Amino acid sequence: MVSALVAGPAVLPASAHDASRPLTACAGSAGIRFSPGLSLWPRHTRIAGSAHYTCTGTDPGVKWAESVIKGSGETSCLSIASTAVELVTWNTGEHSKMLYRQQPLVQAAGGQVVSLVDGTVIEGKYKGRSVSSPGLQITLDPLDCATKKGVELVDGPTTLVIV
Repeated sequence: MVSALVAGPAVLPASAHDASRPLTACAGSAGIRFSPGLSLWPRHTRIAGSAHYTCTGTDPGVKWAESVIKGSGETSCLSIASTAVELVTWNTGEHSKMLYRQQPLVQAAGGQVVSLVDGTVIEGKYKGRSVSSPGLQITLDPLDCATKKGVELVDGPTTLVIV
């Protein structure tokens, strides 16, 4: 659901570099299913997926994470106006629940899409922190947007940055 950290933590606000504030940055891969599939016309869609991350940051115990993503909203190949929850399990056995609202999309070359996802950790580890998960969504056949079935699966590199 997201590209690798394009410029890394250097692009984060100065407050994110404050040693008193934990920072965890993770890179990995995600697969997201849409039901019904994304088409050129907005329609109510269920969103479900999973992600796997390798992490670094000020918490030396956090090395990796896995997550489950669920949500719904009005979606199309051109916009995703949805709410989603990501349930993260860290390698330490701790959990985090992230809430994402309104996921703006930017069209990229070749029919691919970049999502700009921001939210808040609402439960568990890092509760109250901001979370960003910008990324590149790879569609194997972007022409499926013009079909009734639509694009049912996007996958590719992903990041998760908690400040």
